[in-house]
Amino acid sequence: MAAAATTAPKVSISVASLNRRSDGAHRVRCWPPSRVAASAAAAATTSMTAASSPEAAAPLKADLAPAAPVALMRVVPESLKAASGSLVAVPGRGVEDGVGDLDGPGAMEYLTAVLTSKVYDVALETPLENATKLSNRLGVNFLVKREDKQPVFSFKIRGAYNMMAKLSQEQLKKGVICSSAGNHAQGVALSAKTLGCDAVIVMPVTTPEIKVINLSVSLPFLFILYGIFMLSPAGKPISLIQWQSVEALGATVVLTGDSYDEAQSYAKLRCEQEGRTFIPPFDHPDIIAGQGTVGMEIVRQLKGPVHAIFVPVGGGGLIAGIAAYVKRVRPEVKIIGVEPSDANAMALSLCHGQRVMLEHVGGFADGVAVKVVGEETFRLCRELVDGIVMVSRDAICASIKDMFEEERNILEPAGALSLAGAEAYCRYYGLKGETVVTIASGANMNFDRLRIVTELADVGRKREAVLATFLPEEQGSFKKFAELVGRMNITEFKYRYDSNGREALVMYSVGIYTDDELGAMVERMESSNLKTVNLTDNDLAKDHLRYFGETGANVLVGIQVPPEDVDEFRSRADNLGYEYMSEMNNEIYHLLLRNPKV
Repeated sequence: MAAAATTAPKVSISVASLNRRSDGAHRVRCWPPSRVAASAAAAATTSMTAASSPEAAAPLKADLAPAAPVALMRVVPESLKAASGSLVAVPGRGVEDGVGDLDGPGAMEYLTAVLTSKVYDVALETPLENATKLSNRLGVNFLVKREDKQPVFSFKIRGAYNMMAKLSQEQLKKGVICSSAGNHAQGVALSAKTLGCDAVIVMPVTTPEIKVINLSVSLPFLFILYGIFMLSPAGKPISLIQWQSVEALGATVVLTGDSYDEAQSYAKLRCEQEGRTFIPPFDHPDIIAGQGTVGMEIVRQLKGPVHAIFVPVGGGGLIAGIAAYVKRVRPEVKIIGVEPSDANAMALSLCHGQRVMLEHVGGFADGVAVKVVGEETFRLCRELVDGIVMVSRDAICASIKDMFEEERNILEPAGALSLAGAEAYCRYYGLKGETVVTIASGANMNFDRLRIVTELADVGRKREAVLATFLPEEQGSFKKFAELVGRMNITEFKYRYDSNGREALVMYSVGIYTDDELGAMVERMESSNLKTVNLTDNDLAKDHLRYFGETGANVLVGIQVPPEDVDEFRSRADNLGYEYMSEMNNEIYHLLLRNPKV
């Protein structure tokens, strides 16, 4: 039996209230939208960038310009915080322990659509396997649905083919088009090849030659910066592997636009111009029903009771499809979504009671890096899903390593997302003796990311901590530091010399430790007047000081701005066409650019 959760998870959101359910879960409810100070999304006109190889993007007619997008509340991912593994954003459904309106509009239609899906023309019924090592470690029956074994190494083939197989011969003759830089593109390409129709895949423009840009300036200049801003392109970088895989399946790849939104706008305009059918990545009933066959297989393969099915969430197609089927035939089974803490559009939408747009989205788990969830997927999740668990990037990396140790398979970050959420949930609620199901949703991993995944996995499993200590630039200080470290294992060491001769900053990593050991070492440092800060959970520190940008294509920029010009600077930054966020309040900024004793 599961151990009851007796303490409320630490959940904070600016507009939320928390109340306890009778089953021990915790429900986050938000005030009605009328009571929320929402900032409307600007209906900015996006400009199309000329496409590069392999095909030039044809000019589009001016009268096909897209209508202004519907204004959505804009929120930041950081506005929703919760303890790792705690269940948040449980939708209020009017009944305390109910599972939503199972007999509402479309319930039977979705069940029928899943049962009659034609996905098995191209998709496999993937195995549901026991993860023995994880089961033993957690004390539960930990099952993994192996969607990474699909022909395109992702579940996405199911929804794409299910929709395309229902097109008429006339529609197939005119061809299909989609916008995607990831697994959906491969699903559409394989489906088109199977059905004998022409497919165009539109991806955002990228510059493969430039992997990482590091901007560095001298320390004296940094001391007078107004602030630090994190800049990242509005779209996700395209994997060369994915590009080549799509072309190998016979589809035409078009590169256009600087962001996914621009690529999608172009695809929809070309769809109208050429009479093609647009294949959306998640927000269509046929896509949802196709993904729902994953849930159908799980129910068929399961033996005995199951506590919950954990599902990775991006736009919501997979979890909506699974919930639509499972809640109809096994309503007692919990359906729990898992999102990265910096890409939590569904959790925030459920919490606010309406779809929201993220101001920025983390791109590490790029397969679920979605700013806005679908309308239909949101409706189904609000009715059927039991809540969301949010996890860190480090936890995702640890689950990638777990899966490698179990099966010698390497999942992509989004593919390991539900494993990370299930493990965190089991630990948080002390779950024992229950059966939990997770979904290995994809294995399209870029090889050049493996090193950083390996190192972050140790952080995620608490096998390594990242710290910073200030040492006086005087004789004997390093010896004193070494003595205070004691028997702790130092796995990495970086010494930043202070040219002013005051204090040097030492950044270092501590291997295999317990919380008590780490806390005792930090206390020894502090009691000896050596200021020490734990940076293990600070992504900025790890990205730009430890790994120098290897975890993504972000650029760290320091700009000196006089106080009277701050408003103008922010206005111009907003109009650059790039996402950015100020790091003025980040702890590492204050450590490096301010006097630590102030």
